[in-house]
Amino acid sequence: MIQDNIEKIETKVQGAKDIPEETRNELIQLLSTLKTEIGDFSRTHGEDADSITRFAEASAHEATRVEKKPELVQVAVKGLSSSVNGFESSHPGLVQIVNRIAAILSNMGI
Repeated sequence: MIQDNIEKIETKVQGAKDIPEETRNELIQLLSTLKTEIGDFSRTHGEDADSITRFAEASAHEATRVEKKPELVQVAVKGLSSSVNGFESSHPGLVQIVNRIAAILSNMGI
């Protein structure tokens, strides 16, 4: 299910016409890396992994809407960033990827 959610996000990002190509490519690359990181992470932190992917999906949804609502983007992105709090030392790669995705999506919602 977690992998499926990330694939949904990838599809949404690929289909969003208002994302510059460079940004789209970076997001796709980050999501691909996230799939690997979250797969390993989910073996020991299943509920946390589920939260991360759900917040990522909500953030991508809000950031790629035709009629953007910046306040909803910010709430979703804050949830995404918060979902990895506490894992900086044990899973630094995951935290770095999620925070980069959150930053890109936040900038898109402005």
